[in-house]
Amino acid sequence: MKGPVSSLPIFLLHAVLLLSLLPIIESDNLIEKTCNKTPYYDLCVSSLQSSSQSSNADVKGLASIMGNVTLSNATNTLNYIHELINKTTDPELERPLTYCAEVYSPVVNYILPQAMEALENGHYGFAKYGISDAGDEAHACEKKTSGLKLPLTERNKLTQNLCDVAVAIINTLLDS
Repeated sequence: MKGPVSSLPIFLLHAVLLLSLLPIIESDNLIEKTCNKTPYYDLCVSSLQSSSQSSNADVKGLASIMGNVTLSNATNTLNYIHELINKTTDPELERPLTYCAEVYSPVVNYILPQAMEALENGHYGFAKYGISDAGDEAHACEKKTSGLKLPLTERNKLTQNLCDVAVAIINTLLDS
């Protein structure tokens, strides 16, 4: 008789642990399911899992998290461009860098924040358009600096890829 009674607390402990893990498992499943619909699965998963908010998020929340990751990346890229401008003495490099600062500045200060606000308000088409435009601006910077010895290619490509992922997530909202 002692055996079954003493195993009851252990069973209850296991049950409580499993139940407490269900939200984590469900959020990981939603992240994986959502990221499977994007062009850069690994980037999507790593970006979303880096946010503690993703564990409670629905698809709209995941789109918002991805938009914020994209905004953070674009902001860091703009800051890096300003650092490069301040360090360069070569006018042949300064011109394309200034161009890049001019295209990234509205992305960071207007385009992505407005897209995030539109997303929050359920205006998914406008959000998609804004985030897509931000990716186009990063591509424009890349075209302007290609062939020059500037360490911007990876940053521009990451911004474009993050935008593509965010747009793909928003597309799932538009399709539902």
